[in-house]
Amino acid sequence: MREHMTTLETIADPKSHYGNAPASTRHFITQRLTGAINIAFLGLLLFLVVKLGGQDRADLVGTIGNGWIGLPLAVLIGIVAVHMRNGMRDTLEDYVHGRMYRLAMLLNTLFCLTVALAGIGAVLKIVFWG
Repeated sequence: MREHMTTLETIADPKSHYGNAPASTRHFITQRLTGAINIAFLGLLLFLVVKLGGQDRADLVGTIGNGWIGLPLAVLIGIVAVHMRNGMRDTLEDYVHGRMYRLAMLLNTLFCLTVALAGIGAVLKIVFWG
């Protein structure tokens, strides 16, 4: 009986399952949690933009070199990268399918990892080595 159902009937059937439920729940919670943390860190980001606007490089290095500012900034860069990866995953799931989806997710993950490592590395270099 089930093998003769149309796609619309399958979607309407409450017994239908799509994807991995624990992975989807983890993705949902991660996306909401990283979004909330991004909002919490918005104050730090606004402080930096206002304080460093129009300043020279020495002031920038001095401000970010402070551990109380630089370390939370490095954490923020990592959290933003995770949030960015998850957001792009949602878009890719809607528009890309099959092997192209796996390739697109691999490239998405590599890009987000590269951005996170470069940003965190740059901030930590300023914090620890000036």
